Amino acid sequence: MSKVSKRGLGIAVSAVVALMLSACGGGVNNAATSAAPTGAALADCGTWSVAMNPWVGYTASASVVAEVARQKLGCTINQKDLDEQVSWQGFQSGEVDLVVENWGHPDLVKKYITDANVAVDLGSQGNQGIIGYYVPPWFAKAHPDVTDWKNLNKYADLFKNAESKGKGDWIEGDPSYVTNGKALVKNLKLNFNVRFLGSEAALIEAFRAAETNQKAVIGYFYEPQWFLNEVPLVKVNFPAYTDGCDADPAKVACDYPPYPLNKVASKKLVDSGSNFAILAKNFKWTNDDQNAVAKDIEVNKMDPKAAADKWIAANPDKVAAWLQGTK
Repeated sequence: MSKVSKRGLGIAVSAVVALMLSACGGGVNNAATSAAPTGAALADCGTWSVAMNPWVGYTASASVVAEVARQKLGCTINQKDLDEQVSWQGFQSGEVDLVVENWGHPDLVKKYITDANVAVDLGSQGNQGIIGYYVPPWFAKAHPDVTDWKNLNKYADLFKNAESKGKGDWIEGDPSYVTNGKALVKNLKLNFNVRFLGSEAALIEAFRAAETNQKAVIGYFYEPQWFLNEVPLVKVNFPAYTDGCDADPAKVACDYPPYPLNKVASKKLVDSGSNFAILAKNFKWTNDDQNAVAKDIEVNKMDPKAAADKWIAANPDKVAAWLQGTK
């Protein structure tokens, strides 16, 4: 996941960004090619770079798009392991051509789409994103009023552990994810200590263990996410989101907005006339589609390319729709 500003801790200086982008070029299946058409289609598509952001749902979406581009259009696709903010900076440096799953980021939209004119919003990719704070099902069943944030302090002592500094333990994932956790804890005067676990995998393991061992855990999570089919986490409701309530990150005291997830492409790609630009614009699928591929990667331990190939073979009609208009 996490799946938003699934995430923003500041912008690195340009020299460091350039170094990071070049260093991260060896990402998932970087520069990998599959059996592809020969002739005009191969020549038309070109070489393009897709950002690979650090949560398995994104990996699922980007791997499917990359494999369709390689197999059906003969494109050369480089996949680069980058967090969200650095991915956007790649539009300006020329190192990134497509972000497949964008979680809002109005600051980055203004900087790179509106002001710099180096990126283009390609519209919905079909997934509906939800970010929030969740507790394991056993805890919500035992304490049903925990779903109202006003009752969190009543239960804070139950969430204490050796790492929570005398307060309730409030867990977050990768620090690069869009998160308002620290602001919510401070501004709503919650007796919790925010702690970053560092990854999506660590969040999943924490919630899985909490349900298995009936341990009190509250933490950041998001949808779409295959894990919710295994452990149906229960969302805690914070003050309802209204336009502008998160405008100042330091003053946020409201829930996250819903995120109709979209695709963002480099202006270079959009203006190229490449078949890959057409595929990227047409790509659209559902939370269930993404979760199926993500589960194959995470639970069934399939290589992302193999999981993508499996889904592509099982969904020819959807793939054909994405290829409409290609030459």
